[in-house]
Amino acid sequence: MENCIKIARAHTGRRGVIAFNGGFHGRTNLTMALTGKITPYKNLFGPFPADIYHAAFPIEQHNISVNDSLTALANLFKVDIAPSDVAAIIVEPVQGEGGFYVAPAEFLQALRKLCDEHGIVLIAGEIQTGFGRTGKMFSFEHANVEADLMTMAKGIAGGFPISAVVGKSHIMDAPLPGGLGGTYGGSPVACAAALAVLDIIEVENLIVRANEIGALFNERLSALQSKYPDLISDVRNQGAMIAIELMNNGDVEQPNTELTQQIIAKAAEYGLTLLACGFYGNVIQFLPSLTMNDTIANEGLDKFEQLFASLVT
Repeated sequence: MENCIKIARAHTGRRGVIAFNGGFHGRTNLTMALTGKITPYKNLFGPFPADIYHAAFPIEQHNISVNDSLTALANLFKVDIAPSDVAAIIVEPVQGEGGFYVAPAEFLQALRKLCDEHGIVLIAGEIQTGFGRTGKMFSFEHANVEADLMTMAKGIAGGFPISAVVGKSHIMDAPLPGGLGGTYGGSPVACAAALAVLDIIEVENLIVRANEIGALFNERLSALQSKYPDLISDVRNQGAMIAIELMNNGDVEQPNTELTQQIIAKAAEYGLTLLACGFYGNVIQFLPSLTMNDTIANEGLDKFEQLFASLVT
């Protein structure tokens, strides 16, 4: 992610970077500044770099429309930084740590238009969403939008440590020789693993499989929502990137962080590994392996239902 910012600044000669509330972009000093959530990522770790700005991310469930987000960007351009001084806008097509909220296609399309109008580099944060996870090779494809730069990691090599920046050559070539690099870059073993992963994705048709897994999880979790309508406010997925959001008293504006933490703490007793995410820590995320068969998926969902019932009945 830091390389993306360096490339964008070298290409444009500009300083400013715009990210979105709830976004997660890393734990180094610059990427903490980009991240749109204080606890636990930024708390106690400042000061952070300047010239980083945040705008609202569109979440219909929480009454933040696409128009609201675009208005927030317009206000930034009037109040904090001129668009002619912005190097990049960075966005996750599905927010990861922010709560698995999917960016509407019209929002990503509007960002593309805005960046084209002002010569701003559009960066897609595809670290969680890439390599088939969302039912496309990359999530931006759902909106039929092409980013200028794209970050990749996690699924790129099936667990081996590797990450990458991909982008348009006239932008990528902007930094001077030696301007980008790192001690552990380009591990031969991880690169070999990444090539093997690409073969497996194609041979086993894992992009299609991601959609099948997502549909299965959505069906089972929606049935659970019907059983507990006052506790589960939303079931959402893009491919096999799946989440449920928990609330109190049937009110989406009362996040049920306590129940979420109880579920996470007790998951191991049911043979599950679960993580929470979201602005209020009230979202449970599901990232099943794309090679998982239906039998294993249903077994895990059965256990999750038992876990959920044990805490609410």
